[in-house]
Amino acid sequence: MFAEALKNELLARREEACGSPGTLYIGGGTPSVLPPSVLSSIVEAVNASRGTEKAYDEFTVEVNPDDIVSGGPRYAEFLLSLGVDRVSMGIQSFDDGILKWMNRRHDAGEASEAYRILRQAGIKNVSLDLIFGIPRLDDRMWNWTLDRILDLPEGLPEHISAYQLSVEEGSVLERLVMSGRCREASEEECSRQYETLCSRLADAGYHHYEVSNFALPGHEAVHNSAYWAGRPYLGLGPGAHSFRVEDGSHVRSWNPPSVDKYIAVFGSVEGLEKRMAGYRRSEILTDEQISLEAVMLMLRTDKGMPEHLLRTSGDSAAIDRMLHAGNLVRLPDGHVRIPESKFFVSDSIIAAIA
Repeated sequence: MFAEALKNELLARREEACGSPGTLYIGGGTPSVLPPSVLSSIVEAVNASRGTEKAYDEFTVEVNPDDIVSGGPRYAEFLLSLGVDRVSMGIQSFDDGILKWMNRRHDAGEASEAYRILRQAGIKNVSLDLIFGIPRLDDRMWNWTLDRILDLPEGLPEHISAYQLSVEEGSVLERLVMSGRCREASEEECSRQYETLCSRLADAGYHHYEVSNFALPGHEAVHNSAYWAGRPYLGLGPGAHSFRVEDGSHVRSWNPPSVDKYIAVFGSVEGLEKRMAGYRRSEILTDEQISLEAVMLMLRTDKGMPEHLLRTSGDSAAIDRMLHAGNLVRLPDGHVRIPESKFFVSDSIIAAIA
């Protein structure tokens, strides 16, 4: 039912979908739990909407390690047959205790086995996700996790994304912290683990091209880089966001997160236009919003943004102070960026400028 709803939304928004998008990203959930026939039908519908047979510049699918292990080599080969040329896998940790605490379905052994299966099937571009700043993650354990990543028998992953665990308002973790049953990692611990991450991946040859993302040269994520550059994109599914430029206006739209409501709206073609009315939310961005988002996104990358554009978007005096303090540096191409040594506090630097 969900897959049919997804295809119906694509059909209803086919005018937005046309134009030969350069990348396809299936994720934001757990697409690897879908039966191959269902996933295949979704990809066929997306391909048909493009109006071209040109290959994607990048086609990524998110997977869970346990799904790859249970599917085995045949499932990995199936992904290749769909045209997938990049797989993003949520490892998170190589410590079984931490994985259990995070309620992950896989263990460290399955993570290693899943990576082996992907490699042996011929998938040549693999991204692994890690999380640091976890309450029970000490420096020794973090270094051991990085050891495992960098010593995988099948070779280095082409891409690594690493995110700091955040305590979200209303989450189970927040309740545990508030009740004293869980200790939140300190800012000092998180900063130290981030510095260790940056240092060790640099030594291994990775390019730190965005605050949370590292790639072997030439394997920077094409899809995500388009977000940070402010390019239009189409998102389909519950909670999916889209961005487009229409008649000179920058329009952001999004679907409500409820899966049940999504299926109720898009579950059938009959009467779809009427049900869609008022479903999606949208806003036309103001010039101030456009400038602020450009600063927030572009300064997360090692390319930074043109200094003249930054000065028209932010506080020029604050920019001068940040340059003087070394929180911003000038690049030969006229851009300014946050140096890697300050990436960990990038949010506060951006806030001070914007």
